[in-house]
Amino acid sequence: MTIKRVILSLLTLVVIFFTGTSLWASWQQPQINSRLELSQTNLLLRAGQLQGDKNDANLTKASKTLVGEEPLAAATKQYQEARESAQKNLAKAKNQLSLLAQQPSTTPAPPKPQEQIAPITNNSRRGQQKQLQKSLNQIEKLIGELDLRLGILQAQQQKPEVALTTWQNTVENSPPSSLTDTANVLIGLWSNPPKVFPDAERLIQANLDGWFQGRAFAQLYQIQQRPDALQTLQAAEQEQAQEALFKLAIISTIPAIAGLTGLALLIYLIFGRLTKGKEALISQNGELRWSTPWDWETVWQVFIVGFFLMGQFVVPLLFALIPKPEVTTARVQALSTLATYLFLAAGAVTVLYFSIRQFLPLPTGWFRFKLRGSWFLWGIGGYCAALPLVVIVSLINQRIWQGQGGSNPLLSLVLEGQDRIALAIFFFTAAIAAPLFEEFLFRGFLLPSLTRYFSVWQAILLSSLLFAVAHLSLSEILPLAVLGVVLGVVYTRSRNLLAPMLLHSLWNSGTLISLFILGSSST
Repeated sequence: MTIKRVILSLLTLVVIFFTGTSLWASWQQPQINSRLELSQTNLLLRAGQLQGDKNDANLTKASKTLVGEEPLAAATKQYQEARESAQKNLAKAKNQLSLLAQQPSTTPAPPKPQEQIAPITNNSRRGQQKQLQKSLNQIEKLIGELDLRLGILQAQQQKPEVALTTWQNTVENSPPSSLTDTANVLIGLWSNPPKVFPDAERLIQANLDGWFQGRAFAQLYQIQQRPDALQTLQAAEQEQAQEALFKLAIISTIPAIAGLTGLALLIYLIFGRLTKGKEALISQNGELRWSTPWDWETVWQVFIVGFFLMGQFVVPLLFALIPKPEVTTARVQALSTLATYLFLAAGAVTVLYFSIRQFLPLPTGWFRFKLRGSWFLWGIGGYCAALPLVVIVSLINQRIWQGQGGSNPLLSLVLEGQDRIALAIFFFTAAIAAPLFEEFLFRGFLLPSLTRYFSVWQAILLSSLLFAVAHLSLSEILPLAVLGVVLGVVYTRSRNLLAPMLLHSLWNSGTLISLFILGSSST
């Protein structure tokens, strides 16, 4: 074995360890799906307030179609399920903290050879306890926030006694905080006779948002006998309801149309494959391999050194040396994410270039970009076809992971962010930079390189699996692998990198737009 292979082998072991650690850490984190569902529920509640013209049958029908017949009951069920899930996660975190406290510990000692794994040290145990305690505090806060909103939903369904019990449990089971103060405010507003606390308006403004904030303010203004304030609130809610209905139409109708189109397209492609065989559209270039002048060692080097090592060590170390601003704003986070991605892409492409430059000029078909041709149709069609496939796999995936497994942290930043400039930077990162770099590396280099040793279909599957693992989120491996398969099929059939880049860009753009719309439902 050469020195180069020894070094690559050692680096591979390091990369496997840290990748496994990252995937394991993601398993400890909740998925973003439950938060997305609650955000959509909040949007439904907003839209459900619309009091359109009774003579406008189309608007009434559209509203009922999007919102449903009983939005309050549906929202209550959604919030109850979210609370039950949070309660399970709280019990799990407490159990892990208890088990960690029972483990034997030692003080750190100089390393020495030993056959068995050493007991956990005090320092490492304290670090894990600190992390678990932080997660536990976050879950407890989440349960308190859910209870505030669940109580308002119950009160709006003429169940004030149930609502008062919900808020009272929050006061009794949570440490004193602004959430418990808000719970006391809500208890006072819905008690008989009602009681208004001096700082009621401030607490409602600080700890409630969207539809829930509006319902609490409406109750407050009625008790205070402030008809002008109530009328202003109702007028604002009607404007917000119209806007919410439009947003619901965007995030519901457009994906539904694209998904149905994709389902029809999949049926057409399968039927064509069964009837026409190798002459079918989906079989185009299906068995045509690339002429690959390098061997597996070059592929190994590019991904271990250029992608994983660069992404997990070099770039993070570089940014760790850069002084950080005292206040981390959304724009700083967005710029940091973009800069990190650009440095990773530059490093990976540099390693790729020096790894294959001895083989230049490359054989025909490598890294092909052609503005002419049917790449646009392949990109659009691939996006539509991917929608139903990924949705089906995601539903199965949710049952497997039960809300755990983590998600891309960028999704949370976009969902919570309202800074337009920061969102524009996030959009550029995810919808332009990511598709260009990832498709260039995974579909442009990895997939064709694998066809030297595997069939085209096997190369598609292997490159898709590595593409999914590279995102370092355990719960997203299956959906991303399916998306990777579609990207691979589109590229191998079109033989134009612009096609999977367009598909990838459409996918990320759709996700970001939906997140932005759902995030705005609370404002």
